[in-house]
Amino acid sequence: MSRAFVKEDAQGPDEDPAEKPVSDQPNYVTPRGLKALQDEEEKLLAELKGYEGAQDDEARKKKKRELERDLRYVRARLEGAIPVDPANQPKDQIRFGASVVLRRGDGVEKRVRIVGEDESEEGGETLSWAAPFAQVLYGLKAGRTLDWETEAGAETWTVVAIDYGP
Repeated sequence: MSRAFVKEDAQGPDEDPAEKPVSDQPNYVTPRGLKALQDEEEKLLAELKGYEGAQDDEARKKKKRELERDLRYVRARLEGAIPVDPANQPKDQIRFGASVVLRRGDGVEKRVRIVGEDESEEGGETLSWAAPFAQVLYGLKAGRTLDWETEAGAETWTVVAIDYGP
């Protein structure tokens, strides 16, 4: 068969899975975020032990390659980790590691915690330090307000409280 009719980007049985992209942002981590990365590394290493000798079974070889790829990603994140102890942050300002209570103009309250990229979750209470909303919060003190443009229009938020506890 001519190579012209072979799909080039299809992953064959012996091909490695695509690498997970590593962010080019500094990898600031909270103590909790660092521990989560270390735990993930241990979990992947333990899981990989179950795939030793997986040369004959294509499905097992594929799973082993995926685990090895995931381990490379976690190790890259650990190598670049920059631990930040929230206890060393200014208590009266929003910085990395802060838990912040915000009140929108209509009275709705929201709590966010500013964390590293690996620790953040989309739509949850944890917000990556590199997210635009986290960036506008940086340096604000309790009582300060900010205007934030959303798809639904402008919102005004007031910083109600800042905490660096666990």
